[in-house]
Amino acid sequence: MNIHMPTREEIHIAFEQGEEAVAGLFMGVGKQLEELARQMENQAAAIKDLQARLAKNSRNSSKPPSSDGYGKPKRTESLRKPGQKPNGGQPGHEGQTLKQSEDPGRIEIHTAESCQECATSLAGVAAVAHEERQVFDIPAIRIEVTAHRVEVKVCPVCGAENRGCFPEGVAGPVQYGNGVKTWAAYFQSQHFVPVARTAQIFEDLLGHRIAEGTVVQAGRDLSAFVEPATAAVKEQLRQAEVLNADESGLRVKGKLHWLHVASTDRLTDYTVHARRGKEAMDDAGILPGFKGRVIHDHWKTSFGYGDCTHGLCNAHHLRELQWVEKEYGQRWAGEMADLLVEIKEAVDAAKEDSAEALPAGPLADFERRYDGIVKAGYEANPRPLVAQVGETPKKRGRRPCPGSAAQPA
Repeated sequence: MNIHMPTREEIHIAFEQGEEAVAGLFMGVGKQLEELARQMENQAAAIKDLQARLAKNSRNSSKPPSSDGYGKPKRTESLRKPGQKPNGGQPGHEGQTLKQSEDPGRIEIHTAESCQECATSLAGVAAVAHEERQVFDIPAIRIEVTAHRVEVKVCPVCGAENRGCFPEGVAGPVQYGNGVKTWAAYFQSQHFVPVARTAQIFEDLLGHRIAEGTVVQAGRDLSAFVEPATAAVKEQLRQAEVLNADESGLRVKGKLHWLHVASTDRLTDYTVHARRGKEAMDDAGILPGFKGRVIHDHWKTSFGYGDCTHGLCNAHHLRELQWVEKEYGQRWAGEMADLLVEIKEAVDAAKEDSAEALPAGPLADFERRYDGIVKAGYEANPRPLVAQVGETPKKRGRRPCPGSAAQPA
């Protein structure tokens, strides 16, 4: 906006015309300054909102890690407040200190050959005691080749040629045994070690490199073998009262796929799919028809399942509340984060006392404080005003502040 500043001649003319003309001249300038200030305020708010959006990543919001791109945050911001539990093992945690074994697999005796004082030979002297030190180590492991040979015998009566029977599973002239297949499947399925690196581990540790195709086939064989257990897990997840659901990006043959997870405290189902949305969730076969409560990161697609009730993940809320407080300076967000943590600690303490619910008094206090913070959040982020008479209603107004625990994003 260009401000028209009156020239000296315009000021002189207004002066000659009297007080009303001068006042009108300066009121015109004032209106222009007010409009400029309003535009600058709107621009500042837009810039702040853009900066806040750019600051969002998977560490402080519900955005998936795959959306971070090359600008990944250098370190995760801790949600732990000062004075809370320190890092490392907590009091009462069972440690893993190495202790001597009462039943060692091998014992080596190191004799005292001669007296250290007078050099007398001790070869025939019996030991009166033993001092023991133990070493825990892994023996050298090598591929063991077992040659199975069946006898061929000719019957002395009829002359028929007879052969013995190979053990079950020994089908070809050469093959890998179950131990090799188990290792190959274990590394890639349990620890997500890539196929080529799994083959390298075999070569480094066993002195024998297996083909990458063998590693892949071992995974397929394991998948088929545990299919009944997988089906049973899916069925139990479908019948669960509370279910956690999430998805995360991963690469399959260089292309972006999605790992869909459905879990309880004891069971987990993983489904890899090329899509992130409802098609993949339907193919996983757990959420369709699920009638319990599903906890998720308030992603819009998750709300498409209407047979179940929905709960929102407070871990995501804490990250987004941290972002709102940091980027917008809104104190209510920090207060809500503290309240959510306080409620969780109270619930954990109640569980330790075998209580099935929080006492009525503390529960009512939590609800009162929660409602008050939500109200403060709405006051800090008012909804768009209703359009004035004659104005065309806007389809979208000012975005409500992301991260509000009172409403799903």
